[in-house]
Amino acid sequence: MNNLSAPPLFSSLPASVLARLKSGGWSGTPPALVLLGTEQRLYCIENKSILGVWPVSTGAAGFGNRENSGRTPTGLHRIHSAIGHDAPLGMAFKGRQATGEIILDSDDPTQDHITTRILWLEGLEPGFNQGTGVDTYNRYIYIHGTPQVSRLGQPASAGCVRMSGEEICHLFPLVGVGTLVLIIPSLES
Repeated sequence: MNNLSAPPLFSSLPASVLARLKSGGWSGTPPALVLLGTEQRLYCIENKSILGVWPVSTGAAGFGNRENSGRTPTGLHRIHSAIGHDAPLGMAFKGRQATGEIILDSDDPTQDHITTRILWLEGLEPGFNQGTGVDTYNRYIYIHGTPQVSRLGQPASAGCVRMSGEEICHLFPLVGVGTLVLIIPSLES
């Protein structure tokens, strides 16, 4: 697995992170995802072990749940849909449908290519990330592949969570529909 090593800050999971996941019904298995915004990293955890950690790119506008904000939503989510199981590396998607175009590299910051795999998120907290004006699912927020790998590790997206195509291919079989996803800007959040 092509992972970064877990930074010392996250070498043991803080009780507050585990408590938030447990509030969503997580028992330690199956795996869950934790996105820590200050680190721009996505962690895949099971029990108290980190199965993988990957650099990501969250919203250039920061974190927030309001629709049309361009921000990455926070709080407890789950994967609603997993799209692109057999798509080749770099397959471009539009409206969650494969276009047939392969995009492996792009440095154009005006483009927000969705490639390789899509994990479509839905919020689980009514009035916060679920419901009118704040609904993660209706905002079409995904964890998805991107050809803009040079921008990973820094906020640069239009609100989604970007990963390299190779790394979302590593993550994809570890998770599935129903996997809990906790997005927190920082450990103090």
